[in-house]
Amino acid sequence: MANGQIMQELKGIKIDLNFIKEHMVDVDTILTPEEEIELKESLKELKKGETFSLNVIKKDRKNV
Repeated sequence: MANGQIMQELKGIKIDLNFIKEHMVDVDTILTPEEEIELKESLKELKKGETFSLNVIKKDRKNV
């Protein structure tokens, strides 16, 4: 294989890698089925007003 062909192949590989990087899914954004259930439950609690702010929790912990 000549140098020109190798360079063309490498450029093609670079283009493919850039495409993959741009379209790759961040693994940390994928929820497991259990996490999805927990998220739905927590959103329901939030809508019902059954949650506490971080400030309330911090204040409560100081009093323990």
